[in-house]
Amino acid sequence: MYWLGVDIGTGGSRAILVDSNGREAAAVSVPHREMIMQQPLWAEQDPENWADAALEAIRGALSSAGITGKQIRGVGVSGQMHGLVILDREHQVIRPALIWCDQRSQPQVDWINRRVGPSKVLDLIANPVLTGFTLPKLLWVRDHEPERFERVRHFLLPKDYVRFRLTGELATEVSDASGTAMFDVVGRRWSLEMMDSLGLDRSILPQSYESNDVTGTISEHAAELTGLAAGTPVAGGGGDQAAGAVGNGIVEPGAVSCTLGTSGVVFAHMQDVAYDPQGRVHTFCHAVRDKWHVMGVTQGAGLSLQWFRKQFAPDMSYDDLLAEAAQSPAGARGLYWLPYLMGERTPHLDASARGGWIGLTAKHSRADLIRALIEGVAYSQKDGLDLVTALGVNVRSIRVSGGGARSRFWRQILADVFGKPVVTVASAEGAALGAAILAMVATGEYSSVPEACGAIIRDQETLEPRTEEAKIYAHGHAVYRSLYPALKPLFPVMT
Repeated sequence: MYWLGVDIGTGGSRAILVDSNGREAAAVSVPHREMIMQQPLWAEQDPENWADAALEAIRGALSSAGITGKQIRGVGVSGQMHGLVILDREHQVIRPALIWCDQRSQPQVDWINRRVGPSKVLDLIANPVLTGFTLPKLLWVRDHEPERFERVRHFLLPKDYVRFRLTGELATEVSDASGTAMFDVVGRRWSLEMMDSLGLDRSILPQSYESNDVTGTISEHAAELTGLAAGTPVAGGGGDQAAGAVGNGIVEPGAVSCTLGTSGVVFAHMQDVAYDPQGRVHTFCHAVRDKWHVMGVTQGAGLSLQWFRKQFAPDMSYDDLLAEAAQSPAGARGLYWLPYLMGERTPHLDASARGGWIGLTAKHSRADLIRALIEGVAYSQKDGLDLVTALGVNVRSIRVSGGGARSRFWRQILADVFGKPVVTVASAEGAALGAAILAMVATGEYSSVPEACGAIIRDQETLEPRTEEAKIYAHGHAVYRSLYPALKPLFPVMT
């Protein structure tokens, strides 16, 4: 028997098939259309495009593996967090989804804080409200598109819209719901008090489950579209970071990961709730039942390299760009990159932050520009790691995953900047594998997520920090941290 994991990323949807030992039978990715960016710091995607890509990826995985839907025992779903999918009474998508990196809703964040109060917000949801979260996006639609808002009968998160298309169920799970600013993270349930305080209709909330609960089954219609068997159980799954943590075995105390996708995330498992009083890292429910996690987020991690390639080197591969960066010495000859292409979360919580190179001279080469970009992302992730450590997490080593982590060069820079061993696991699937593992637990193949991860996740390679480079980067990180405070007063007037 096999289990299917489906991950709805920013760049594409991926479907993988694995057996009970986590061995991969097939993996297929289908790209999404590019983000819609009508204005700076706006970002939207079409939910129908996600669903079409996911259905195509599922068909492709079954075909590639040469197996039938009847051999699939369970399905798990994962996806980019915080996106706002709004549906009308006929369950039709009302408008393109405002996604995780959309920063337009600062006025709505300010209104929530005036209406509810920042301290009360922390009491209700264990996090401050940020522009990246789902709630202020919903309020932006209310304030700027009232005719569309009047039609809203349901809201879903990105992976949960795909779940709806697969099962017909309006459902989510605790890890993804934690990033909406409408969820009581401590109580692991919707915060009805938050909804009531803002005058929002409770009935738009989908039913919430634990991540390894069964949330529905494959419908007859979805079976026809995918080749899956009708009635196949679909697990709650997880937001991409929680599911990715499961796929990397970050399910026990002291376990920490770094994921370099479009965004970058430092993620730590927590046995009990703990949060930074300033909200610089997020405290969310983990995909492990009755556990939590904290994470620091860099908005423009892999996005920084993607942006550079698109604008300056469209004919070069990412491997070529990283090989060129390796020609520059550690520290990039005193050049620094601020990865604030979409504002920034950790540690600044500043939607107006702007990116750029600092320290540029006529002597710097393109290799220096690229290396500084890689190092700047690593410095930003170090900011998150330092905050996680301050919450009492004993960091022994860091498991890395995501597109950026495929580069040994980038992984070594992370080890040097973190001053900790950096570990890769045998499977690089991350969130998609995590979704499949959650489906295994939901269908009874394993009794718990830690048991499943203990049987499936294996370390592959460890890179130790290098002494001389670590010294260079310790100095570099100190300089990097001084740049944002110096520039902060200028960001709001950079229009």
